[in-house]
Amino acid sequence: MTAVPLSILDLVPVSVGSTAAQALHRTVDLAQHAERAGYARYWLAEHHLNPGVAGSAPNIVIGAVAAATSTIRVGSAATLVGNVRGLQIAETFGTLAALYGPRIDLGLGRSGAPAPGAPAPGAAAPGVPEPPSLSPREDEVVDGLLIPAPFDFRIAPRSRFALQGELLGRVPGDVDRFEGELDLIRALFAGTWSHDGAVVEAPPAADAPVELWIHGSTGGASARAAGSLGLPYGANYHTSPGTVLASVQAYRDAFQPGVLDAPHVIVSADVVVGRDTAEASELALGYGQWVHSIRSGVGAIEYPTPDWAREHPLDDAAAASVADRIATRFVGDAGTVADQLETLRRATGADELLVTTITHDHEARVRSYEMLAAEWARRADAGAPDRSRSASATESVPAGAVR
Repeated sequence: MTAVPLSILDLVPVSVGSTAAQALHRTVDLAQHAERAGYARYWLAEHHLNPGVAGSAPNIVIGAVAAATSTIRVGSAATLVGNVRGLQIAETFGTLAALYGPRIDLGLGRSGAPAPGAPAPGAAAPGVPEPPSLSPREDEVVDGLLIPAPFDFRIAPRSRFALQGELLGRVPGDVDRFEGELDLIRALFAGTWSHDGAVVEAPPAADAPVELWIHGSTGGASARAAGSLGLPYGANYHTSPGTVLASVQAYRDAFQPGVLDAPHVIVSADVVVGRDTAEASELALGYGQWVHSIRSGVGAIEYPTPDWAREHPLDDAAAASVADRIATRFVGDAGTVADQLETLRRATGADELLVTTITHDHEARVRSYEMLAAEWARRADAGAPDRSRSASATESVPAGAVR
């Protein structure tokens, strides 16, 4: 196969029996292992009010990871516009680039929690996808890839998502200003933003070597904005597998040369790699309960042990509510998971792949990433035939994005 970069998305999960502080230190440790294993990027997600996720301040964690590494690209997937204003975003990431050099990525998502009374907006956050843009349909398989029926996500008035919106000061119309904030951020990075006819700079944002991405879950406004500006795009198979093809297609349909000369897509997937299938299946236990805690609106629980998961199975209704996520998680030995990732790449035409692994045991999580990276590198070195139908090339994504 033609090698595509493999990168990591880290939610900073908190396991039962550990603390948020331990989870954050483990993230730094994992990033160092990821750099040695050859991963191209290490991205942090943004989540709030979740006992089982410590990634509530990704911009700070990006700095800690960047300080502990030297070559891997580090960034956000995604910084959620609506939770913070464009000026603060530009200044923060300009500061990170000034401190750690030209390996900082800024991924922007539309929002992470709705304003009180508003429908769920588009986002990169697990369990908070944009409203499905596809008509109701059954599960289907496209070029070997399972595309389940889109999950119908609704915000309950007293859910943890609604509380996030209230505490973050969300108001109706926040989502609508995404493109305006995006324009502001780009102008501040370019040093061209003006007010009353005069250019106003925001050091150290001006001329900061920050790579800008847009992330989305469906074929909605995020995908169209990324395409129309010629920016690279992140599509979510791991949180919204039912809409990933529509998301990628909308981006490509809207694409016009801009920052890039051709479309460039990274696609995410949940994976667990074990030394054999039995070990991987054991490590994967608890995922259904964890996803259900998010989708039910109570907030992510601390990631359980396999024994607890066996003793507390989901009832039929709860299991049905997370069936799409269970069925699209790639679990197995390194060869099996690499095969599944190749299918994902082929079906979506992805230029890069972004994997996220959550297990109760930190050492098992590190080992999962290391075994996958070794298998991916082995296949690249072997020069296996390229079976992708539509992998796109790009000329102008900065160093580290294509290798």
